Amino acid sequence: MNEQTPPPDQRVRQGMDYGEFEEVQEVHAAIQREKREPRVGLEPLSIWLIAIYGLAVFFGGAYLGRYSGNFSGDGLDPLGGPPPTKKAGGPQGEQQQAELSPHDRGKKIFAANCQTCHQANGLGVPGQYPPLAGSEFTTGGSRRPGMIVLKGLEGPVTVKGQKFGTAVMQPWDKTLTDQRIADVLTYERSEWGNNASPVTAEQIAALRKELANHPSSFTEPDLLGVPADAELSGGAPAGAAPPKPGEAAKPGAPPQPQSNPPAPPKP
Repeated sequence: MNEQTPPPDQRVRQGMDYGEFEEVQEVHAAIQREKREPRVGLEPLSIWLIAIYGLAVFFGGAYLGRYSGNFSGDGLDPLGGPPPTKKAGGPQGEQQQAELSPHDRGKKIFAANCQTCHQANGLGVPGQYPPLAGSEFTTGGSRRPGMIVLKGLEGPVTVKGQKFGTAVMQPWDKTLTDQRIADVLTYERSEWGNNASPVTAEQIAALRKELANHPSSFTEPDLLGVPADAELSGGAPAGAAPPKPGEAAKPGAPPQPQSNPPAPPKP
């Protein structure tokens, strides 16, 4: 015989079971500690895989920033100008190349290698990079600037009464050829109001050979030990004028031959 559910008014209320020893919080805590069943497509990524991806992105960005050429079409030009256009060969093209003066070549080399520190106006950065315009090291003899460009300069230096001691100039003897160093020195010594003699590749070659055993960069005491008007040997003859923009360097006037004295009368 099936038991029938008594009506609500006849039900016996059941009180608290004091014989139960399980805590509700402990039961819920055990359930919360259980992990979900794994599902396809929701597997977590490995921490090593994330690290490898991060390193790849980092080094890729560093490489792109280093070799991007400033993200411009002429950024990889070693002379700092736009890439040269192809011209038809012949006497006309060779003549145009020959007409390019040391001043113009030096301007391009300066823009590509020196302008960042010394600025386009040659005034440098106060307290960091010394100026070239009106500098006693630039407008004096050609030996001092030749030493600086070839072997570099380190330590504090005073230019035009101001002290500069935070920046170090790198040596360019292993980067630029004798002709390029001569061109950029010629440009610096004849630009921004400077009016000093030009520098030739033969002078730089002689100085390079002389300083071949000098391992380190020069300091201010080394430069001050050289006379301010000391010129490089093996270069332009005395009296040569600095080239103007668009003109090649002009040699000085050759010495005039001396006239022979009259022969004494014969007895």
